[in-house]
Amino acid sequence: METKSIFKTLNEVNVNEHTEKKNGLTYLSWAWAWAEVKKAYPEANYKIYETESGCFYFTDGKTCWVKTGVTINGLEHIEYLPVMDYNNRSIPLERVTSFDVNKAIQRSLTKAAARHGLGLYIYAGEDLPEDVSGKQAPTHNTPAEDPNERELLLHKALGLGIDLTKMATYYKTTLANLTSEQLRNAIEAKERKMNG
Repeated sequence: METKSIFKTLNEVNVNEHTEKKNGLTYLSWAWAWAEVKKAYPEANYKIYETESGCFYFTDGKTCWVKTGVTINGLEHIEYLPVMDYNNRSIPLERVTSFDVNKAIQRSLTKAAARHGLGLYIYAGEDLPEDVSGKQAPTHNTPAEDPNERELLLHKALGLGIDLTKMATYYKTTLANLTSEQLRNAIEAKERKMNG
């Protein structure tokens, strides 16, 4: 019997009833997201990164951001998130409060969990997870395409900071329908750009 990957297990969870809309964006409850991660993976843990002086946010002297990580079965996904106001604009450093930083930390942790699959489709602009009805979402993948390879490519693309939403829009498709070939091309282009 084949066991499902972490990504597939969490990506199949329908989070729609645990979201709310604010300023046109969809937010997932951080407490509910963490509970779902722990139900599926009791050994999962998270980390809130601190500066050398023990501060929970990093700054360039103008604005600030937080850095968090969620680790499941030894794989950590890290997320950086600016400390923002209710309009999703960075708050100037001199106006940042501990409440603002705490809110950014919780949102960042939720996004780090999404990199493991939980609610990732929210950030891709999709309405439903890949498997809510028991049927796999249709894909443009060829029958010979290896789904495990595609999943590895998705993880690599996310790790390189490739905006999968923009990529899906470019190909006039959805995140679930991006092919391995499209992902490989994007990864190769990003690596060429990084290596100058």
